[in-house]
Amino acid sequence: MVRAALVLEDLRVQKINRADGSWSYSILWPDYTADEEAESYLRVYEGSGSQQTYAYYLVDHLRWRIREGLTTATITLQDLQRYQGAVGARVPMPYGQPWRVPPKRPYSTAGLSVSATVLKRFYLHQCVRLGINHELRESLDVSRLPTQADRTRAVLGHVMTSMPSNPLAPPSGKRRRHPKMLPDGSRSDLMEVVNTARDEMVVTWLSDSTLRIGGLTGLHLVDLHLREHAGCGECVSPHLHVCHRHNNPNRARAKKKEDWKVVDGVITGGEIYRVSPAMISSYFKYMSTEYAQHATGHGMLLIQLSGPSTGEPWTADAARGMLRRAGKRARLPGRIKPHAFRHTATSKILALAKGDPSVAKAAGNWASAAMVDEVYGHPDLHSPDFSAALTAVWQENE
Repeated sequence: MVRAALVLEDLRVQKINRADGSWSYSILWPDYTADEEAESYLRVYEGSGSQQTYAYYLVDHLRWRIREGLTTATITLQDLQRYQGAVGARVPMPYGQPWRVPPKRPYSTAGLSVSATVLKRFYLHQCVRLGINHELRESLDVSRLPTQADRTRAVLGHVMTSMPSNPLAPPSGKRRRHPKMLPDGSRSDLMEVVNTARDEMVVTWLSDSTLRIGGLTGLHLVDLHLREHAGCGECVSPHLHVCHRHNNPNRARAKKKEDWKVVDGVITGGEIYRVSPAMISSYFKYMSTEYAQHATGHGMLLIQLSGPSTGEPWTADAARGMLRRAGKRARLPGRIKPHAFRHTATSKILALAKGDPSVAKAAGNWASAAMVDEVYGHPDLHSPDFSAALTAVWQENE
């Protein structure tokens, strides 16, 4: 329903804290009532890390839909395609100003892909639930022939006959993704300027593993098996288990939702990462000093060391801020981000594994070896091997 008195920016995403320590997201009208359609859609992703992302993409669309005077019953595929063009536009076009005007940035290609997914699922959900707009449902519920990549990812790919398609998705080019790496020597430069044993441990653990920042800040002490032949029996070397928990007090969540459980106080399952001797050494230095002085009994690994929340779990945003400030003090170029450690470590592992993507997949818990090859399977234009090969070709052509 379109509410005439609505101010568009008042239609907002609301975070809702649950009694069990978890949280969810809803979209509210100015009178503090939940949008019924958005609520029914977002409830499908209750407890999922995607719910927050989908809520913010959806609220952008609902604001645009109100301005255009459209509803679920009247909107068409052409309207949705026009919306995708509006949120991705960077300059005024024949249809007018971009929808996301400064200071908001237009959606990137990746953002448009997420938006396309949200819109397709939202409208298919509503059309089926309410029994309306059958034309839009038929336009969105289409399929395509599977590619070889689709068959490779599927367990029984040889029997696949079709794949879901999204007419709202941006064109998928064949460009490889070039991940942002850390500047050379970043680890040693950062270690010289960080101020605490905790921060030294964070730099060491990010450098020697392929941990994501959400997984690192979500670790509990029981997740750490820092000796050989640990009780879980899943890895003979020192390792750790990254477990997706929806109720961590610092809101940190692992990206992947691998099954895990606790049996007689021993964690099994989750994502398993090998641990280096340097990681173990930095852990014991931190635990015997700062953690022993300030921990408050919550059982999480990383804690705040100052301020009114001393001893409470440290957040992923706080870890990002620490790395950003340390990078500035070290005068490193660009902004130091946690994910750059993951890209750098994966690239080094792939190089030492002689280009075998399956090794890098296992080390970094990537979804597939094909993804590793897509992201990292291209040469470093400044590597000695690439330079030597190019020089040899130049000499042959003289």
